[in-house]
Amino acid sequence: MSFKVAAQTFPICPINAEEAVTVREYDEERDKAAVEEMEKRCEVGQKGKPSLVTDLLGDPICRIRHFPSHVMMIAEYGEEKTIVGVIRVCIKTVTRGNSLGYVNMAYILGLRVSPTHRRLGIGIKLVQETENWCKKKGVEYTYIATDCTNEPSVNLFTRKCSYSKFRALSMLVQPVHAHYKPLNSNITIVRLTPKLAEIIYRRAFANAEFFPQDIGSILSNNLNLGTFMAIPKKNLSKWNPNTEIDRLPSCFAILSVWNTKEVFKLQVKGVSKLTYAFCKGSRVLDSCMPWLKLPSFPDVFRQFGVYFLHGLHMEGEHAPRLMKALCGFAHNMARDDDGCGAVVAEVGHGDPVRDVIPHWRKFSWAEDLWCIKKISNDDDDDHEPSDWVKSRPSKVIYVDPRDL
Repeated sequence: MSFKVAAQTFPICPINAEEAVTVREYDEERDKAAVEEMEKRCEVGQKGKPSLVTDLLGDPICRIRHFPSHVMMIAEYGEEKTIVGVIRVCIKTVTRGNSLGYVNMAYILGLRVSPTHRRLGIGIKLVQETENWCKKKGVEYTYIATDCTNEPSVNLFTRKCSYSKFRALSMLVQPVHAHYKPLNSNITIVRLTPKLAEIIYRRAFANAEFFPQDIGSILSNNLNLGTFMAIPKKNLSKWNPNTEIDRLPSCFAILSVWNTKEVFKLQVKGVSKLTYAFCKGSRVLDSCMPWLKLPSFPDVFRQFGVYFLHGLHMEGEHAPRLMKALCGFAHNMARDDDGCGAVVAEVGHGDPVRDVIPHWRKFSWAEDLWCIKKISNDDDDDHEPSDWVKSRPSKVIYVDPRDL
């Protein structure tokens, strides 16, 4: 999941970055305050143009602490050792799709360079040091995600760091309204145990890409609010989720809900006064006439959290209707959680669930670009070194909620 920050011009330091910059691992006790301050300077948009600002909560390493193997690196500049850059990386074992088995992969995220020290090669140096760390850990591939319109980020990785454009996904956003979504009385929604959910997911995503081997730790994480299955009420008597784990209903939909509120908050800044007045007016009108159940524009101009839907899968003739019901159920969960402003899902373009997930087009974007690079030198596998990089995408791509 990536967010755009508008470009802005800053003075450039004349000193040679190769000689003045050192990269080392983050130390919470000595670096936390400086890193937080540096990242705040990076999130500056052009005046009068809207931007979505991310505010990390707690320690700056919180975005990757849910992975067993992770690191955060910082770049220091000059004799003063000023922190001017940061990067995060986490390692996981994921599927390559089409029954090709698992591979060790690293996800690079949170690359930031201070506005006053850009165009000095600091970003490249951070990426290179991160890749060196990954090689020592036995990683075969690294990948990043960015908005396809973020040209500086795309150019950095594809032109300067030899990454290949790999997959494009859709980020679908449904704002949380003041009103509950009506749920079909003919549909039953069942909460699954993490054990049963893991069994179903391993079967459903056997041929998907990026499905994590440690799915069990995701489903049992305290940020995972539950895994839910929707089935026709008439079929409930034919299937017992507590005992029949080897047999599934002929028609069902499933998803899990991940709470990002404890990791980061979002806030929209830089909109015009007219836009702000329109959005506020829609909420006032809705509060005055609640019986109309108007889809008023939520207050995204103050910090808000999101619920992320992952593991979306459906089977059977009536599955689209069941998936819509599950998304409505998740919306209502968010409605009851103060400060949750949106429900978000990210899926591949070929995934059947993409066409049935409720979302607002103006809030969503069609191409979250993933770029990949093979960094291992092991060519003695039973597949070509560039096989996955050049392969056709699977219809389904699992998006790890810990990547957010």
